[in-house]
Amino acid sequence: MIYGERSKVWKPNRESKQPIYRQIAAELERSIASGELPPASTLPSERRLAQQLGVNRSTIIQAYDELRAAGLVESAVGSGTRVSSSKWGVHSAQAPNWQRYTDGGAFLPNLPLMRKVREAAQRGEGMIDLASGELSEDLFPGELVQSILQQRPFSGYLGYDDPQGNLALRRAIGRFLHRYHGWEVSESSILITSGSQQSLYLINQCLLSPGDAVALEAPSYSYSLSMFQSAGLRIFRLPVHDNGVDPEDILRLHREHRIRMIFLNPNFQNPTGTVLAADKRKQVLAAASSLGIPIVEDDPFSLTAFSGAPPPLLKSADRDGSVLYVGTLSKIAASGLRIGWMVGPRAVISRLSDAKQQMDFGLGSLSQWAAAELLEHPRFHSHLSSLQLSLLEKQLEMESALNDLMLGKLTYTPPQGGLNLWCKLPPGIDESRLLDEAIRRGVVFVPGSVYGAEPGFIRLCYARPPYADIRPGIAALAAALEAVEWRPGH
Repeated sequence: MIYGERSKVWKPNRESKQPIYRQIAAELERSIASGELPPASTLPSERRLAQQLGVNRSTIIQAYDELRAAGLVESAVGSGTRVSSSKWGVHSAQAPNWQRYTDGGAFLPNLPLMRKVREAAQRGEGMIDLASGELSEDLFPGELVQSILQQRPFSGYLGYDDPQGNLALRRAIGRFLHRYHGWEVSESSILITSGSQQSLYLINQCLLSPGDAVALEAPSYSYSLSMFQSAGLRIFRLPVHDNGVDPEDILRLHREHRIRMIFLNPNFQNPTGTVLAADKRKQVLAAASSLGIPIVEDDPFSLTAFSGAPPPLLKSADRDGSVLYVGTLSKIAASGLRIGWMVGPRAVISRLSDAKQQMDFGLGSLSQWAAAELLEHPRFHSHLSSLQLSLLEKQLEMESALNDLMLGKLTYTPPQGGLNLWCKLPPGIDESRLLDEAIRRGVVFVPGSVYGAEPGFIRLCYARPPYADIRPGIAALAAALEAVEWRPGH
């Protein structure tokens, strides 16, 4: 394809004698003929496609002109360029209007700003990624996984496994939670999921109904996910302060809106990096218990604590069964394994296991086996220690670069764990315009509005870029900020 996933994106051959604009036109024609670009579908803007393919905008204009002359595409002011509803003058009466289908459906697409961020991050070469909330490749336990595969070749069952999750993995997670959080967990209370997002999706779809009111931290990573809106939930903001949410806000939201569930990320909250204060934890649990409503504790970051001692979990102090706990390997080991877990009452786990069985018959047995071996390996603890140290070094490098290159223009409070810095921009800076300027200079970040924040905030991830790219990334961001400051009205 000429655009799409990074691994599948077509690129022009600069060694070919055929002009680049004709190569682009030919590839688009092939995509139209094959149905990859169906009738009435919208093509990328000239500027966007030029940036993606690394060519001049005039080259894309020439390519589109060729397709327009052939009757394959049509353009209208304000509507961009679309694939024609007829090809080579022959009306395709049987072709479905795929645009109408893709515009419909119950599951909403990503926010346009989030799509822009992800498309920029996926360009790869030449783009410094301060947006993606994942570990860089050098922070993955790759050598340890290779050692496991060499020393203990997989000989397990390759058929469908238990939809609740492989028993050996659930037991390994139980021991893992006990070791690092001092929490006794039965394997019957654990559901294995494809990362924490699937856990949240199952909760939204199976435990809540359209029209239900829920409380989300504001700002929160959850606002970047379409799943809450797709489920038809009414979302109410739970402001995040320097030491987390205010329990009184929970009581207020329940009085005003009868909220049915609370979603919290208490440890190194994404995106702010805050930790819910100890006294507030008790009050939050007491509030949920008194109201009889559950808390979903999303905990991807607690084991990234730079001190090596993770903050306590809400779930470990839960005496009334109010908390559904969601964990993942993505932020502490390898996102590609797609291993997450949920801990909750057995009735809930049974209900969600049944739904998961209908979705995918459970996760692959090989990835679950690898995850269990990784968690049980004697060297996994040293991996965590190394990860915490490396994340701290990256954070300090980003702080140093911000102090040296941006002259205090961004204000932030360094977190004691997690993957991100939450930064406040100077007054009057449009974060969307800053993003466009930054992308033009080869660096991408996430605007705070994606997370439901008030205007003037951005999130910078120090975990994703290689250490050597952090300072050049901040330098490019500083240049973008200077350009926006000098041209405030454009």
